[in-house]
Amino acid sequence: MKNAKLGSVRTSTFSSTCTLTTQVLSANQLLQPNDDLRSHQNATTFSLSLQRHINSETPFRGHTIHAHILKTGFRPNTNIRIKLIILHLKCGSVKYARQVFDELRQPTLSAYNYVIGGYLKQGFVKESIALVRKLVLEGEKPDAYTFSMILKASTCGRKSILPRYLEGMVHAQIVKSDIVRDDVLFTVLVDSYLKSGQVGYARRVFDMMKDKNVICSTSMISGYMNLGSVKNAEDIFSQTLVKDVVVFNAMIEGYSKSVETAVKALKVYIDMQRFDFRPNISTFASVIGACSVLAGFEIGQQVQCQLMKTEFLTHIKLGSALVDMYSKCGRIEDARRAFDCMPEKNVFSWTSMIDGYGKNGKPIEALELFHKMKECGIKPNNVTFLGAISACGHAGLATKGREIFDSMERDYSIKPRMEHYACMVDLLGRAGSLEQAWEFVMGMPEKPNSDVWAALLSSCNLHGNVEMGRAVATELFALNAEGRPGAYVALSNTLASAGKWDGVSELREAMKLRGIQKNTGYSWVGSENSL
Repeated sequence: MKNAKLGSVRTSTFSSTCTLTTQVLSANQLLQPNDDLRSHQNATTFSLSLQRHINSETPFRGHTIHAHILKTGFRPNTNIRIKLIILHLKCGSVKYARQVFDELRQPTLSAYNYVIGGYLKQGFVKESIALVRKLVLEGEKPDAYTFSMILKASTCGRKSILPRYLEGMVHAQIVKSDIVRDDVLFTVLVDSYLKSGQVGYARRVFDMMKDKNVICSTSMISGYMNLGSVKNAEDIFSQTLVKDVVVFNAMIEGYSKSVETAVKALKVYIDMQRFDFRPNISTFASVIGACSVLAGFEIGQQVQCQLMKTEFLTHIKLGSALVDMYSKCGRIEDARRAFDCMPEKNVFSWTSMIDGYGKNGKPIEALELFHKMKECGIKPNNVTFLGAISACGHAGLATKGREIFDSMERDYSIKPRMEHYACMVDLLGRAGSLEQAWEFVMGMPEKPNSDVWAALLSSCNLHGNVEMGRAVATELFALNAEGRPGAYVALSNTLASAGKWDGVSELREAMKLRGIQKNTGYSWVGSENSL
């Protein structure tokens, strides 16, 4: 071994790419005292040393062992090669792990699983699926871990590169393979079904589980809440005997999204503390969101006081949530105080404050903050631009609004969406530039949707332009004849203002024939809710 020439070492695909093999190191340099290596190294010594590096906080130091193996021509057995795979994966080098894997004459199932998991951890979904196919073609039988990896690929991969109904296919294979029921595997299967929108199948798997763990229960609750199936979510929650903060958070977040259930979010928030569970960042964010929905700034202030006693007070997510909550409750000064107290701000924080100013009748302040945001080096997103353009509309700054709109794609490569076009039409219409608004709609690169036409119809009603209003209404009703009752009312009011009562009667009659009714308008007034 000592007299061996470099040319006699077996050619390795690893040696052409690994930078470690380019270092011509002596055996004494490679043998560190902690490695417990001797000149008469054997497989046991290599295996033990590799395992120590794998378990250490600095696994990359184990690269020297691989370099020594390549240099000396030692032929590692399957066990050592698998440990080399684990070592490289722990160092984040899935490329080198795959090269070691490819040198295995007969890869074991554990070797396949390690590399498949490594690919998924780094987002290489296509490669992981290809390796699963290779595993099956080689006659290897997947185990529960393999199936769980495939299911994880289905939840994090692009659907275009994955087979349709992959979850069902995997589920069928699990049944055919007579794999022992594994709660971890079933939990991943439930999560996969939920993320593909197949809640019914997820519930069937969930009901088959003997021991329903809190992770799986939380997934089911979130899945039901996302569908608006509050009763089913409540049933799962009540059946979950061992609860944790995460499952409480799932209920609070689900309740907080609707005005009908937001009060329940506050009740669950109180209950979880009665059970000695401390709220975390997600808890506070959801509860503050519920206060926004309820326009209950008094409760929001109490939550903020509790937040001030925790280490989460300065968290950027919660600061942004407070700004949004106070803005939606009409407490714009409180929102600005919360904004100014934030030690760190991101685009969402700035956007919440800009939008809050715009919706609370302070467009000038909104635009000032928009320009200050850019001066601070924060890149606006599409929601920021929507708030800024809307503020221009309320301030009557048509030219400024058009300038901001044009800068979206020109300066920030943000393609305007339909809501931006609708906002621009509203801006031009409020300024009385109906012809310009019409030309703007006609010049859109995409076909206008009903929101754009509705914004223009509202402007026609505002300025009493009957002819244009009729033309716009025709386009709007062609797109959505029954889903826009407000458009019928707007056109009716336009005709009435012009004294065209025959047209009003015809339009009202058409609404009756089609069964179209406009819901009664109402305002939500914040009040103290009894909890």
